[in-house]
Amino acid sequence: MKLFTPDVVRSHFASPLGPMTLSASATGLCGVWFDGQKHQPDLQHLRMEPSHALLQKAHTQLAEYFAGQRRLFDVPLDMHTGTAFQQAVWKQLIHIAPGLTETYGAIARAVGRPMASRAVGAAVGRNPVSIIVPCHRVVGSSGALTGYAGGLDRKIALLRLESSL
Repeated sequence: MKLFTPDVVRSHFASPLGPMTLSASATGLCGVWFDGQKHQPDLQHLRMEPSHALLQKAHTQLAEYFAGQRRLFDVPLDMHTGTAFQQAVWKQLIHIAPGLTETYGAIARAVGRPMASRAVGAAVGRNPVSIIVPCHRVVGSSGALTGYAGGLDRKIALLRLESSL
């Protein structure tokens, strides 16, 4: 499976938690990564296009989010790069409301795989659209803050921003 189609472009976003790279196809936002985060693909071959309409919309909404002025995102998404299971998990993440958290086990049950908590964890870690698809809202069964591909310090900061801690 090809990771990105030729129409995918990228831009940079200066977040308060560090620089980010965003990518978009003709149909939707397909990537939001903190630079250097775990599982971030090599994006250097993608054309820089900060004027791309979807990337501009994502920049605006992320800036509003970090300023505490936005809780929900309405940028169209293109998350075709994952397996069917990963896509099911990522779609489930979108249902976790700001200010709330959910466990890996609950997500496993919601996607019809109640014994697949670890596989859910792996899928959550490979979420290509950080923040907008809120993988930072997933916690361990005891409520403990577990890993985050962008770094545990960023997970804590995002949850605090959303008043979850």
